[in-house]
Amino acid sequence: MPGLLRGVARTAVVAGTATAVSNRVSRRQQGRWAAQTQAAEPPPAAAPPPAPAPAPSDGMESKLDQLKQLGELKEQGVLTETEFEEQKRRILG
Repeated sequence: MPGLLRGVARTAVVAGTATAVSNRVSRRQQGRWAAQTQAAEPPPAAAPPPAPAPAPSDGMESKLDQLKQLGELKEQGVLTETEFEEQKRRILG
């Protein structure tokens, strides 16, 4: 019986060590792939042209539509927070 217990314990240690090593290798490889992916991605596109300033005859509804469009562009990641705020100030005057 002690020989059987020793064999089971040895198997458990070997299996645990193999799992730990395998997980570490996987994490390291994923880190390398992530670094390669980031290096391969093209730089972000240039900022879009500013939204046209509303004409004096535009009503509040037009301003709201423009603000909604700006909000959607910001959510999509096209505009940064700073660009969004600048365009919002231009629309609201």
